[in-house]
Amino acid sequence: MVIPMLVCSDAAAEIAFCKAAFGAVELSRRSAEHGTVVHATLAIAESLIFIHDESPHLASRAPQPDGSSSVVIYIYLEGVDAAIERAVAAGARVLLTAADAFWGDRVGRIVDPAGHVWNVATRAAAIPPAYPAPGPMGREEQPNPPPG
Repeated sequence: MVIPMLVCSDAAAEIAFCKAAFGAVELSRRSAEHGTVVHATLAIAESLIFIHDESPHLASRAPQPDGSSSVVIYIYLEGVDAAIERAVAAGARVLLTAADAFWGDRVGRIVDPAGHVWNVATRAAAIPPAYPAPGPMGREEQPNPPPG
């Protein structure tokens, strides 16, 4: 299991965003005496996510709010278009409008108010089992011939 941990400049605001946009359920939250979130666990659909505020003794930092994060969180939800609308209403900005992708998802990309980038997707179509994997330049990979 892989659980993303989002570092935030305002973890409480990020938790509120995830609840409003994605229907997240807060499972736990631990706060320091001065109010910063040192650890929170949220459930979104069938997944978990950890959220905490920046801490001076940890090397990880919150992303910039411009969407230039090197990490993209890919999340499956029912009704991708409605989820993106909720995210925008909660302060997100759309980077890519939801569209049907060749791999069978309907997917769009947003940046949340804290600067975390999310691909929000719904499985739109089943991929045939014999679907060839794209190779270099998008060409289908051919199996290697048996040694001669």
